[in-house]
Amino acid sequence: MKKLIIVGGGASGMLAALIAGQNGHDCTIIEQNNKLGKKLYITGKGRCNLTNYTDAENLIKNTVTNPFFLYSAFYTFDSFALVSLFNSIGLKTKIERGNRVYPESEKSSDVIRALENAIRKNNVQVLLNTKVTEINTENGKITGVTTDKFYPADNVIICTGGMSYPMTGSAGDGYIFAKKTGHRVTELFPSLVALKAKQNFGLEGLSLKNIAIELFLENKKIYDDFGEMLFTHEGVSGPVILSASCFATKYIGRDLKLKIDLKPALSEKELDERILKDFKKYINKNFKNSLDDLLPQKLIDIIIELSKIPPDKKVNEITKDERKRIVMAIKGFCIDIVDTMRFNEAVVTSGGVCVDDIDPSTMQSRLIKNLYFAGEVIDVDAFTGGFNLQIAFSTAYLAASSIIR
Repeated sequence: MKKLIIVGGGASGMLAALIAGQNGHDCTIIEQNNKLGKKLYITGKGRCNLTNYTDAENLIKNTVTNPFFLYSAFYTFDSFALVSLFNSIGLKTKIERGNRVYPESEKSSDVIRALENAIRKNNVQVLLNTKVTEINTENGKITGVTTDKFYPADNVIICTGGMSYPMTGSAGDGYIFAKKTGHRVTELFPSLVALKAKQNFGLEGLSLKNIAIELFLENKKIYDDFGEMLFTHEGVSGPVILSASCFATKYIGRDLKLKIDLKPALSEKELDERILKDFKKYINKNFKNSLDDLLPQKLIDIIIELSKIPPDKKVNEITKDERKRIVMAIKGFCIDIVDTMRFNEAVVTSGGVCVDDIDPSTMQSRLIKNLYFAGEVIDVDAFTGGFNLQIAFSTAYLAASSIIR
């Protein structure tokens, strides 16, 4: 029987081991942490957004970096197949807004427990607290891995994850292994991460719903979205910002602007009419006291400042041109993006093992026979919503299936 070693016991490592074990392979996971699935445990704030319940085409559309590299992986093992697999090993799931799939219990620990029980049931050996220091090759072919001793192997899958959340053990070991075996590694960036702003508006903690954003690189729009966001002590975060960061992270240091439409449901004309209505209601009040029905309290002073209208000016004295400035301030609230937060706050890593060095139909290295890659270590990443975990599971399934074949 041929020997498979999986380096890394996260999402991709456990899934690959399960598939190999179910098919009778002699399989060992080597994990440097004291437990499996350490990063999976904190995914989705502990609820674990397993995947997005959608077809392969939509999985590809929601992949930001090298989406078509994943064509075979997604079509071999899509989100429907993943949910079916989890249900078959005893994990009940549910679908929430945006087709996000969660364990019914809303506990990531139940996901890990289901995978752990299934791989042990299928005779997968697990070595914890064991750090791989070298991937061993000879004449362009895998021979095994080295920890404090040498473990021979016929096949090896590198499932070490990326650089995000390094406290879970994602220290970039996979990139070192890849480089030492001759593979190219593209530049690494934190992604699905909060963005830092040049301005300090004093809006920390303010959460906004149903807003629209546009991200501009040197006055050219590169992304837009609709949803929720949050102001932080250093900038902005929240769902739409995390998705925008996929595009912003590679252009830090250049002219990046985030434009926020605080009232996207209203056209400029409709917003002007709404402001006029509020002005009639507060006709004898000062401008600074006339926006309470329209905006969150924390935003009022900022919008007044951007409109360049004296806050103590009477509402009945504000001109049509001044109202236009109010409208533009509300529908074009701009922030200069100067940086991202670091890897320790990023959900995923953008960049990784160059996809040109990996066969997309098998996940096998084009350089080293019987060496495979799966998950975040590869130069692929996607939007938030379960898509990145699906990448981990799909690439792991394809790698393990290719070895079985």
